[in-house]
Amino acid sequence: MATKSSSEIIRDGLWDNNPALVQVLGLCPLLAVTSTVVNAIGLGVATLMVLMGSNLAVSLIRNFVSESVRLPAFVMIIASFVTCAELLMQAFTYELYQILGIFIPLIVTNCAILGRADAFASKNAPGPALLDGAMMGLGFLAVLAVLGGIRELTGQGSLFVDMNLLLGPAAADWVVRPFENYPGMLFMILPPGAFVGLGLLIALKNSIDNHLKERRKASEPAPIEAGSKRVRITGNIS
Repeated sequence: MATKSSSEIIRDGLWDNNPALVQVLGLCPLLAVTSTVVNAIGLGVATLMVLMGSNLAVSLIRNFVSESVRLPAFVMIIASFVTCAELLMQAFTYELYQILGIFIPLIVTNCAILGRADAFASKNAPGPALLDGAMMGLGFLAVLAVLGGIRELTGQGSLFVDMNLLLGPAAADWVVRPFENYPGMLFMILPPGAFVGLGLLIALKNSIDNHLKERRKASEPAPIEAGSKRVRITGNIS
């Protein structure tokens, strides 16, 4: 398998092959916990940690695990890192851990994590595997945060409520309310609002990709068409 360059890995994780917008994986937590920015970032950071750790561990053992036990071994590795993330959240962000609830242990079943372990980490060296995990995790985290921001802003008329649950008392005053007396849209806080928000983000990404593709086509020089050649015949024709 040809090793991708670092720039290709970064571009794939953040944009071209984003796990949420392109692969459309991990939709259960993506749609369930993005009612606020703090919930989205909390789950996104936990997923990022698990992706980086599991990719690195899978890459390190890739030459020592047989095909017959490959997937069970990957699941055990992922479960171990999820347990570590869960214990860290219990220790440092306990209230946020209680809010996220079952969705922290369910990171084990996130197809994006097992997919990267099987498709990339098991076939590449530790360095690229770690970078792939970081970029895929950051891409997933970015979509979670943006979707959480859209839903919180349209649903409650505020941003960054309860950020102190994640970043401590210093973040308690980060609340932004750009609209006075905003009634809020209950629809956006409910699960249907998550589907609508995600659909709009996917549509926006596809629109940007199509626009960039058209610009690249317009900037390319027009192909030169080969003209017909005339053959001149000299001499007497009897």
